[in-house]
Amino acid sequence: MSKTITTLPPHRASGEPPEIREPAHVPVAHVVRGGLVEGVHHGSVVVLAADGSVQFRAGDIEAAFYPRSALKPLQAVGLLRAGLPPLDDPLLALVAASHSGEERHLAGARDILALGQLTEDDLRNVPDLPYDPAVRDEWIRRGLGPTRLAQNCSGKHAAMLLTARTRGWRLDDYLDPGHPLQEELAATVADLTGRRIARVTVDGCGAPLFSVSLHGLTRAAARLATAAPGTDEGRVAHAMRTHPEMVSGSTRDVARLVRAVPGLLAKDGFEGVQIAALPDGRAVGVKIADGADRARMPVTAAALAHCGVDPDVLAPFAAAPVIGGGAPVGALRATEALTSHRT
Repeated sequence: MSKTITTLPPHRASGEPPEIREPAHVPVAHVVRGGLVEGVHHGSVVVLAADGSVQFRAGDIEAAFYPRSALKPLQAVGLLRAGLPPLDDPLLALVAASHSGEERHLAGARDILALGQLTEDDLRNVPDLPYDPAVRDEWIRRGLGPTRLAQNCSGKHAAMLLTARTRGWRLDDYLDPGHPLQEELAATVADLTGRRIARVTVDGCGAPLFSVSLHGLTRAAARLATAAPGTDEGRVAHAMRTHPEMVSGSTRDVARLVRAVPGLLAKDGFEGVQIAALPDGRAVGVKIADGADRARMPVTAAALAHCGVDPDVLAPFAAAPVIGGGAPVGALRATEALTSHRT
């Protein structure tokens, strides 16, 4: 049974927490094979204008949900606020990462730990194999098994430990929601989203996971994307924009999207979550209800089109092929409801 914590520390945000309810998702992507809709992915989408107003919405953008790893940029800001020592941009990008387990990622996590005279043995995330299939296959061919360093959240955990050591806090229970580090992170999430946290549980890596609304998460992404250089938010945004391969991996779609769209800040999360924000504050948030990763990027591309991003730039991300007999016989695309009302 999953551990759920409902007693939360006071937060700086004044807004009421999002309502805990079954989200009213709507169809957002169709799987079309041979001219027929074979499958439907439901979800919710929000597009914010530069002034922060909702330009487009579909589904339920206000219900409480768990953003999974899409929350990491906010947690990275929280770590800086809590006293994380200065890191260079590649390492700070790794703090916000769901990395692929490439050698650059493992070396970066080791470097963060070394700054606090820490080792992999101090990590409390769940051991795992590298996330990228090719890296994982090579890992297994070498006879290697799951490790805490290879797990995709090790950069975040290394930074949590370094921050705790810097502040003189206990290390062995740094994942306890009542630990001062996690209370600081919860306060930052509430501050950036503008609403108090509805519920806290445990993420797949073992860290506390804070529930927010899709609207609030997207608003927070816009805050990071528009932040002044030198601020904690601005430092995280700059690191993520300039080193997208550290935030994900060399073959990942999120890194390719950031490289394709100038100034874009983007982060994905398990269970079909994606945020993306432009430097002027236009931002999108996506949640695929069934958690299907295959629908995440086509829906995100449709949402970014509402922000005025060049359709030619988005074309490589706007559809995923449906294969029959080894050849494309259709495509997975966003529904017409998402693509027919662009401004």
